[in-house]
Amino acid sequence: MDLFDKINKNMGGPIGQHQKWSHGYFSFPHLEGEIHPHMMFKGKSHLVWSLNNYLGLANHPEVREADALAAADYGMAYPMGARMMSGNTKHHEELEDSLAEFVGKEAAFLLNYGYQGMVSIIDALVDRNDVIIYDAESHACIVDGVRLHMGKRFVYKHNDIESFEKQLERAQRMVEQTGGGILVITEGVFGMSGAQGKLKEIINLKDKYKFRLLVDDAHGFGTMGLKGSGTHEAQDCVDGVDLYFGTFAKSMAGIGAFIAADAGIISYLRYNMRSQTFAKALPMPMVIGLKKRFELLKTNPQLRENLWIVARSLQNGLVEQGFDIGVTNTMVTPVFLKGDLTEATSLTMELREKHGIFCSIVVYPVIPKGLIMLRLIPTALHTLDDVQHTLNAFSAVSDRLNQGEYKVNKMAIA
Repeated sequence: MDLFDKINKNMGGPIGQHQKWSHGYFSFPHLEGEIHPHMMFKGKSHLVWSLNNYLGLANHPEVREADALAAADYGMAYPMGARMMSGNTKHHEELEDSLAEFVGKEAAFLLNYGYQGMVSIIDALVDRNDVIIYDAESHACIVDGVRLHMGKRFVYKHNDIESFEKQLERAQRMVEQTGGGILVITEGVFGMSGAQGKLKEIINLKDKYKFRLLVDDAHGFGTMGLKGSGTHEAQDCVDGVDLYFGTFAKSMAGIGAFIAADAGIISYLRYNMRSQTFAKALPMPMVIGLKKRFELLKTNPQLRENLWIVARSLQNGLVEQGFDIGVTNTMVTPVFLKGDLTEATSLTMELREKHGIFCSIVVYPVIPKGLIMLRLIPTALHTLDDVQHTLNAFSAVSDRLNQGEYKVNKMAIA
């Protein structure tokens, strides 16, 4: 069979097969206007719950000014080349030092992108003699990094410490034969369910088993803990996390990521992460802009406080109205409903067209068949009026869903 014939016939499985009717509305939509809880979609104003702009920094005036001045001073090309060769600057290093101190580690290394960075971290840390153990609901960047591993890898049931220890026992027996080590990977905040990873329980098993722990805290950095330095701070287990990974795409509303650990490990990664050695450094305007974002994150605790006021109000209101929000104990707010793909699309269209609410919709294969998940991301810029409007709208569409009124899809499915 011709390669392109096969692709055109399949179109990428459960998600890609629907692209003909979903493109531009459910997938690849255009949200227009300034990044804010209220944006334009299809020519109408919508209340948006789909942006990871947790602290509202994307359009903060000081951030906009810092970005603009840095772009005027340096342009987007500077510095040229990879960090190792010709793309290193004092600004990159100053940001690294500040981040390391903030998250409680000796050193940090800036990464061009979060997804690319996590894949490359895993690739650099392990060889064929090592064993990886990871949570079943790990983000795709972790899964893809694990796929590169040429040694053994074991997955444990999501946040299930009994299952985790069983995999540790398997891994321990294996590395005793290979002479390798064990790398455990989990998330600080799971971006779909909103659950915190059980970091303390995992770390407690270090006394019994020898392993190192890598935590992807993309959603926890800037939002969790008294200072906002992460889920490991919130759970009071900073020292037990061996490698701390955070991104700038969430609370810092930017691009890039960082990895923080002991100085020796960061030095090793700095010289052995292929995605950084063979890729251009973060542009100077972004680095200087990130320094300003980080300053605001540290010196404006009211931003994080506002985020949590909104998140708690939203979640408490949903629970009071009888909605299932799963096991979230963070600001990420999933709402689980019973229904199929047809009902999910019709319900989502009604939320957008009638109630002016734009939120992400998640269906099979990301979650089990028969369930619909509406994923809400609160930010510091949302208001309690926004929350109340959303609660009213969700109550209305839930009633219609339960009465079977969404059985007929409003969109033509090719």
